[in-house]
Amino acid sequence: MIQGLDLLCALSLFYAHIYASNMMPNSTREQTLRRDAIRQLLSRAPADTQQSLVQELIARGLVATQSSVSRDLKDIGAIKTGRGYELPNANSSDDDLTGVAEFIRGVTPAGPNLTVIKTAIGAAQRVALALDRSDWPEMIGNIGGDDTVFVASDSGSSQKILIAKIERACA
Repeated sequence: MIQGLDLLCALSLFYAHIYASNMMPNSTREQTLRRDAIRQLLSRAPADTQQSLVQELIARGLVATQSSVSRDLKDIGAIKTGRGYELPNANSSDDDLTGVAEFIRGVTPAGPNLTVIKTAIGAAQRVALALDRSDWPEMIGNIGGDDTVFVASDSGSSQKILIAKIERACA
């Protein structure tokens, strides 16, 4: 019986290796083709899920897994919004947040150097990117999660100006 189990384990390992080698991306060229295809798909419409992108890529004859698509989305700068995965709007204004104001639900100071921005679920990264692109001098940097953005300022007065700018953009 033990000999049979050893054979079964060896066969399982062998077939798992074959399956994994056929499914996992193994070259920079494949990665580049996959990322180009993802950009093309997202430029047409948001993708509801990573799995829907995997299915589209496989239908195009590309090797894709959920984990490879997840890494690709991060590396190409895609963001998750209320509509799904999207590429950031390259035409968004550098001056303000008008392109993302609809996602902002609240702005609250948390001490003199940290501002907390609550957003719609899945919109924080998009808001954080718009803040980065605004290049406002009152902002040192930010971190976007799922529905919250933390923004660092160098002083309380910078924070007040920043909050006023955000509130003006949302009005």
